[in-house]
Amino acid sequence: MQMLKEGRRAVAAADDAAKVRATVEGILADIAARGDRAVRELSMRFDGWDRPDYRLTDAEIRDCVGQLSQQALADIGFAQAQVRNFAEKQKACLLDLEVETLPGVVLGHRHIPVGSVGCYVPGGKYPLLASAHMSVITAKVAGVGQIVTCAPPYQGRPAPAIVAAQHLAGADVIYCLGGVQAVGAMALGTESIPAVDMLVGPGNAYVAEAKRQLFGRVGIDLLAGPTETLVIADDSVDAELCATDLLGQAEHGPTSPAVLLTTSEDLAYATLAEVERLLTILPTREIARRAWDDFGAVLLCDDDAEMAREADRIASEHVQVMTRDPDYFLRNMRNYGSLFLGPRTNVAYGDKVIGTNHTLPTMRAARYTGGLWVGKFLKTCTYQRVLTDEASAAIGERCSRLCMLEGFAGHAEQANIRVRRYGGRNVPYATAVEARGDALPEAQG
Repeated sequence: MQMLKEGRRAVAAADDAAKVRATVEGILADIAARGDRAVRELSMRFDGWDRPDYRLTDAEIRDCVGQLSQQALADIGFAQAQVRNFAEKQKACLLDLEVETLPGVVLGHRHIPVGSVGCYVPGGKYPLLASAHMSVITAKVAGVGQIVTCAPPYQGRPAPAIVAAQHLAGADVIYCLGGVQAVGAMALGTESIPAVDMLVGPGNAYVAEAKRQLFGRVGIDLLAGPTETLVIADDSVDAELCATDLLGQAEHGPTSPAVLLTTSEDLAYATLAEVERLLTILPTREIARRAWDDFGAVLLCDDDAEMAREADRIASEHVQVMTRDPDYFLRNMRNYGSLFLGPRTNVAYGDKVIGTNHTLPTMRAARYTGGLWVGKFLKTCTYQRVLTDEASAAIGERCSRLCMLEGFAGHAEQANIRVRRYGGRNVPYATAVEARGDALPEAQG
């Protein structure tokens, strides 16, 4: 493998992360201590936005919806239908279970929806209404009881498209509030904003860090940091496609990695040149340029197998595959947020409209988790039932012996009392001496 272009060193990114971590820690502590007062001051400081109540009224929501054209509403409806359809198909795969594993012993599980969810919809630089589809609709399909949304103001007011998307997706409560103050208020609760059980949705580095620090206090979907894209290509495609797909994601923000893996040296250099050409005409070139200069990379590989290995090492959020045999990567790759197979698809389809969820793992988290989906909003909770005296006594004897091996006399007695009652065995009470392993109850011989 040969590195033809390399981004910033990891040390610089680590320094940035330390600064973000300290800032977020202070903000969350302030919200926990001062509630609404802190949220209001933070909103004014970061967004220049203040109002008596950040919750939007029904009239405000209707006004936002009314500002959109019929075509815009139809397009939102189409995208939401695709997301809902795929989420419903996913949920259909999640079945409750009940099975008799031994005579008289029944085990099972149920998929129970989370009680309340706070959905963050980014909107500082761009009004990312698609994030409303991805979080609210998926939570609705899962059966979440209360869905709250927060999105920052856009150009000094609620973003009409975001508000419409949140409302049409089925949000129960909509706040016009952004940044760490939004996710902190939803997680910690304030005088006017009730705490939720779970936080979901992408955001900038500060929002991602806030979710990391709040995890445990509430559940989270995943740590969705700056957008990442990886293009895997051979000489079956051209440089314009590769450069367009790289910069199409680099425009998300100045810290968004965009990486090309290719087996074609000609394509690699042609793509580098095409990126430079597109950066002279792309309306978002200022942001895309910074991302490409600091976090862009081009790697030349020997064959598809090396590209797959390198892609698994990178574990990118989005992986666009444009090769003669894209299914090779579907069969052989393990670490990715979502795959986009063939030149006819692209990451923007997944981001906006095709139906898969665009909240995906970043920062190599694809090594151990997938993206947001209906199952993230469901708790798989087990239960057990013992139906007969004989089964309880038989399980009890084995349980008692295993408890005593660990020194847990109280645990053992939970089993022994059932051996006595349901099995008719005269088992003595487990003593502290027995718990040390010096002796075992009579029934354990």
